[in-house]
Amino acid sequence: MSRSIHRRTFLTGAAALAVATAVPAARAATASRVTTAFALPGDRVYPEGIALDPRTGDAYVGSFATGAVLRAAPGRGTAEVFLPAGTDGRHTANGLKVDGARRLWVIDSTLGVDVYDLRDRTLLARFQVPGDAPRFVNDLAIAPDGTAYLTDSTRAVVYAVTPADLARARDRGGVAPLTARFDLGTVRDPRAPEAFTLNGIVADPAGRYLLVVDMTGGGLYRIGLTSGVVRRVALHGGDLKHGDGLELAHGTLWAAHNAVDTVSRWRLGPDATTARLERQVTDPALQIPTTLARRHGRLLVVRSQFDKGGPMGPGTPEAPFTVAWLTGI
Repeated sequence: MSRSIHRRTFLTGAAALAVATAVPAARAATASRVTTAFALPGDRVYPEGIALDPRTGDAYVGSFATGAVLRAAPGRGTAEVFLPAGTDGRHTANGLKVDGARRLWVIDSTLGVDVYDLRDRTLLARFQVPGDAPRFVNDLAIAPDGTAYLTDSTRAVVYAVTPADLARARDRGGVAPLTARFDLGTVRDPRAPEAFTLNGIVADPAGRYLLVVDMTGGGLYRIGLTSGVVRRVALHGGDLKHGDGLELAHGTLWAAHNAVDTVSRWRLGPDATTARLERQVTDPALQIPTTLARRHGRLLVVRSQFDKGGPMGPGTPEAPFTVAWLTGI
């Protein structure tokens, strides 16, 4: 798909965000604080995704504007280029994850997902979206069995890449199609064709379910990995409109709400069919947060600045682009 079609697809999603109802103000008195964790080199980065390598503590950040992947070692104030812009023909980098075998998964929204060996930066495989219809592959999660699940914000499906799929792709030249495993088109709130919906996704550490956010409708969906049943999670105290990246740990779910500079924290019920809003922080210093990752009890938050000369608005971004620490949530 061309870059112009890619941009129009994202702008359609951004327009939907602009008319959605803003989330409520913060509900708890606990002080929150936004500080800079590290800077990102480049004046047109517009970062979108983040992944942590649990073995080294390195953070990998993808550029929505160029497809570059940047790496920040623990304690370093500035990231370095890990995969340059345009590597392997990739024009954008959305969701990122590091799996248990130290492979880096990098989404290109119009192509699919690339899988790299972190040790030597070798491209191991590429999984591509089949067909010519509009698509926007957005985010991914790795389940305990090693299967990667990826959201498509336009097609409203979740793709799956199993370890066996990856092995076969490597044996057959490294390129394979993405296969839709779950279709949420009939379960989510009604939408116009090609509307921008599914976004962030997380996997239950016990391997029971996935949670997927509908950024326009504000809903959260639970996908049973054994049963295949998709159901809407009952949200209490708020919603997930503008919901983007998610993080899950010990029954707590965090969500970035991009267009309203908000991060929220939810407590899941025992079977994750309910979620209650516990706390949320709204702060312009979050600069359109697209996703987050939890490290040592704090949240790393990607500050995209999409509203400043990026895909969500005109203007000039604040230099440098950065990833923030968020405490108090």
